[in-house]
Amino acid sequence: MAGYEYVSPEQLAGFDKYKYSAVDINPLSLYIMHPFWNTIVKVFSTWLVPNLITFSGFLLVVFNFLLMAYFDPDFYASAPGHKHVPDWVWIAAGILSFIVYTLHGVDGKQAHKTNSSTPLGKLFDHGLDSWSCVYFVVTVYSIFGRGSTGMVWVVLFSFILSHWEKYNVGILFLPWRYDIKRFLFNSLYRDLFTAMIIGCALCVTLPMSLLNFFGSYTNNTLKHNSVYEAMVPFFSPCLLFILSTAWILWLPSDILEIHLRVFYFMVGTAFANITCQLICPTLNWLLVPLFLVVLVVNSGIASFIANGLLYTLAAAFSVAHVHYGVRVLKQLSNHFQIYFSMKKKNSD
Repeated sequence: MAGYEYVSPEQLAGFDKYKYSAVDINPLSLYIMHPFWNTIVKVFSTWLVPNLITFSGFLLVVFNFLLMAYFDPDFYASAPGHKHVPDWVWIAAGILSFIVYTLHGVDGKQAHKTNSSTPLGKLFDHGLDSWSCVYFVVTVYSIFGRGSTGMVWVVLFSFILSHWEKYNVGILFLPWRYDIKRFLFNSLYRDLFTAMIIGCALCVTLPMSLLNFFGSYTNNTLKHNSVYEAMVPFFSPCLLFILSTAWILWLPSDILEIHLRVFYFMVGTAFANITCQLICPTLNWLLVPLFLVVLVVNSGIASFIANGLLYTLAAAFSVAHVHYGVRVLKQLSNHFQIYFSMKKKNSD
């Protein structure tokens, strides 16, 4: 297992011709964030490796998640009668989130500035983004308190939808960012936040992805012609959402009450592994133990056994995902070393 190769020679060869293509038409990004990031990247020295910027941002996201997990383990910090999170924690989390967003915006610009943009760096950035997705959303939950568990599913679905679009069209149309303003009437922040997330997914992300997909179909520029090939990236994410929802409906009641963050972490890690493997989309093997655990949970086992299975899955998925990332990055690194050395030799 230590030396297992996840990427076939044919898939490695495909990276030689890979060119990153993305479109961002969000006015906030175009007129505010990109000019700001362009200013920030001028401060960075050319010796600063873009992947280090990417990884630093990811570590800050994880730190934010752990910080809020310590002060608000059960998402009750905003509820009446519960111990609230100290003000300095909110301030620190807000500042760190802004720094993360800034680092996320400048890592690619640093790569272009230093002429070090490679498919390896793009995959590294994509892999950490897919894992950060659940960390960030779960951290935001502490602001609004317990709400609809399905909101995480909607955010993850929006993420995979954008990459399904790129898988078929060949261009990553970056989704529009959204912000929260003020609550209206007697609605809770949580309710508006949930409505906003679902509304953006149904009224913006999904229609735009379908519009771009059918536009590419009309122009005969789709990367995959058969319906099966076009829909393959959805198989594993949909199964993950179905199995996770089934677990929520069937599990002993105290798991979501006491171990909600661990459950989110487990699902988010499996999701990150699935999205990373879009380079060679197949049915993800992590779904097999998840399916078996859901069956066991449905049999009516004791709560402490269900808790143990949850923690075991979370740990196993983490080890499997880190192993996947390390092995793929090592494969690509070795491949590009050979590729560029041969290219240089041929040019000489």
